[in-house]
Amino acid sequence: MAGRIITVAQQKGGSGKTTIAVNLAVSLLRRGHSVALLDTDPQGSMGRWFLERLERLGEEEALEFGTSSAWGASYESDKLKKRFDYVIIDTPPKIDSDLRPALRVADLVLVPVATSHVDLWATEGVLDLARRERCDTLIVLNRTRPHTRLALEVAEKAEALGAEVAGAQIANRVSYAETLGQGLGAGDSARNPVARNEVEALVEEVLNRLP
Repeated sequence: MAGRIITVAQQKGGSGKTTIAVNLAVSLLRRGHSVALLDTDPQGSMGRWFLERLERLGEEEALEFGTSSAWGASYESDKLKKRFDYVIIDTPPKIDSDLRPALRVADLVLVPVATSHVDLWATEGVLDLARRERCDTLIVLNRTRPHTRLALEVAEKAEALGAEVAGAQIANRVSYAETLGQGLGAGDSARNPVARNEVEALVEEVLNRLP
């Protein structure tokens, strides 16, 4: 059975795409799945994370990293899904025709939205392109401050955009930045079980959405 492809996309930089992508990968690895990471973002944050992980933990048979141009995403991911259970594509923070290949091949598109109206406005372009490509799309509220009026407003307006919003939210926690810089995910560390549980809740939703 071919692997499943998950594309993480957002027009606005700083939305937490790489954080979502690598934490998803770590959780899937912990569940016994094999994962290939494909970085199409020239900034290379995912690649830096992978190198830090390689230095800290050594090679992991179930985890592979590769890079690709935006237009090469469909070709590279098609090869990888023949060998891995999941392929996770990190995309550049822009919305144009270059993003189409990474959307077109995806079984699910995750759109991180930080808790601000500016981030929410930037989401409309991604959702529009995803609709044209007939993608199954899930908005993920990231860097949230739970129980605040702003968080509630953004959640309500995200739903009004016509895309489903994940019930699981990723809060604004220092532990995500710390583990990212160490080549780890929240699931690798026992120091913050709350963060780990947030990621696990999101992964459950993601897996339930995949065909």
